Amino acid sequence: MTTNFDLDTQLEDLYASFPEASHQPIIGITTNFSDKDVTIREVFHKQVIEAGGTPLLIPPTTDKKVLASILDRIDGLLLSGGADVNPLWANEEPSPHVGNINDKRDLSELLTTRLAFNRQIPILAVCRGIQVLAIALGSKVQQHIYDDYIVEEVKEEKKLTRSKSVTTLRPALLKHDQQAGFNVPTHSVSIEPNSILKAIYKTDKIFVNSFHHQAVSAPGERFRVTAYAPDGVIEAMESAEFKPILGVQWHPEWLEEEGGKLFKWLVGQANNFSIAKHLHARILTLDTHCDTPMFFPQGVDFAKRDPRILYDLHKMTEGHQDAVTMAAYLPQPRIGETFSSKIDVAGLKQFNPELTDVLDHLSPAVYADLIFNKIEKIVKENSRYLSIARTPADLYEDKRKGRKSIMFAIENGLALEGKIENVKHFAQRGVTYITLCHNGDNDICDSARGSNLHGGVSKFGIEVIQEMNRNGIMVDLSHGGEKSFYDALEISSQPIVCSHSNSKSLCDVPRNLTDDQMKALAAKGGVAHITLFGGFLRKGGNTSIMDAIAHLEHAIRVMSIEHVGLGTDFDGDGTVRGMADASEMINFTRHLLARKYSERDIEKIWGGNWLRVMAQVQAARKK
Repeated sequence: MTTNFDLDTQLEDLYASFPEASHQPIIGITTNFSDKDVTIREVFHKQVIEAGGTPLLIPPTTDKKVLASILDRIDGLLLSGGADVNPLWANEEPSPHVGNINDKRDLSELLTTRLAFNRQIPILAVCRGIQVLAIALGSKVQQHIYDDYIVEEVKEEKKLTRSKSVTTLRPALLKHDQQAGFNVPTHSVSIEPNSILKAIYKTDKIFVNSFHHQAVSAPGERFRVTAYAPDGVIEAMESAEFKPILGVQWHPEWLEEEGGKLFKWLVGQANNFSIAKHLHARILTLDTHCDTPMFFPQGVDFAKRDPRILYDLHKMTEGHQDAVTMAAYLPQPRIGETFSSKIDVAGLKQFNPELTDVLDHLSPAVYADLIFNKIEKIVKENSRYLSIARTPADLYEDKRKGRKSIMFAIENGLALEGKIENVKHFAQRGVTYITLCHNGDNDICDSARGSNLHGGVSKFGIEVIQEMNRNGIMVDLSHGGEKSFYDALEISSQPIVCSHSNSKSLCDVPRNLTDDQMKALAAKGGVAHITLFGGFLRKGGNTSIMDAIAHLEHAIRVMSIEHVGLGTDFDGDGTVRGMADASEMINFTRHLLARKYSERDIEKIWGGNWLRVMAQVQAARKK
């Protein structure tokens, strides 16, 4: 020990170089509450430091603004162990065997977990933490490990191509509350293949310590079980949505190097998340198609985290998303149907009572204008955080000022009502692109799901495309039939776009693009953006973010990185596991980084290519 207690001497090595310290991901650790003291076992922060992270202790507070502020500043979350969770949080009465509960921790940690999940923060949950994770995110917890409980098991049946689930009673048969020291493993767990644990430990079995009271009994939709004790008790679960979330029943913080592998995983995932966040802070991220305005007649509030819509200010912020193009979607009436019969006129009347007379005889053009009026009203009410952008320069200015951006589009040229002068009208309103048709032929062109009414683009459609070129509006051929697509390529003097279309080679449906279409589009300088509608990603359902990545990478192979992007179709049935709404957009970047895409290429995918075309089309506008 030195006898010279000089603080400057202690800091000499830190001051001797710059920067003073390299960035280490910040790991928030939930703390215990005991006899008026906030505490945490030192092994937790030691393991985090050993793994290369910076520990930050989260007090057991229920102040939601404090928790949100903390979570906005951390890169990973460690849910620590401790007493049982009150069964009332799972809407259950207590079992006679339930252990001690700590009411000072429950609500704080449940709130922390839900808010961290919304923000896509990597999570490692240990012992009590896995129960908190389960209760906060829809899994089921067994109140006491030795009580019988119902589990659902998947049984493979011979001569059947699918599995059959059966329910059985399962009691714990092993001793799950060891008397040995914390650092002594006392039983084994078997690890499921293709799991995070298998990637970490590279083996089918490991040995762990055991201090069960409660236990997860059913993982729910968001998780899958990835480790079992020999008696079948669930020992670990991980995200079923391709997110870095892992819960284990044992206490790895005491298991030295073997336990440290889990902390290294958390710190590594936190570092990846930090890199993705900083990347989103530098680049512009634009989603080129959503149908959220369809829900505006229901009175949704864009400033609230509204479960009815997949885009709002909360979700955009959680997903680190800068901008979205909102389409005024117009359903195509069939022969004999009126346009007003296809939309929510009653909802429009409820929130626009002064327009009742107009709404009784609503035309497509007026409806589109009402949608844009509503968006403008929303933006005005939230002008500190939200803005309408009409050009690439507007988008970058909004980002510089810390505002989210909305761009206008029209989905279905039906909005023109057969009047060429309406092209200029919507250009003046700030519409950046018009999808020429939707699911049905209109007076402009044939749809991918139409009846080949015109044999491609109609005579009026030729005028429309040329007028769009003159007015700086991009021509969008998502939903267009194949002949319409090639006609538009030939007619347009500017590159055309497909705002939300996938690959026909990977999913053979009429709405998707063939490889030849993609090549022709790229040759003319256009772009095609993949979409998240499950029926366009893979037949059979249960689609995920990995299917979206597969379509993106196929498009890159066919067209090159210069001609791709993302148009989610959120609120128009676009949503997949791992990218279910705007809060999960940063997960797309995380997967791109894992595939070693460069920052420049990610910037192109996230709208750079689209903005190149937009700038070219707008520059050619006739004065």
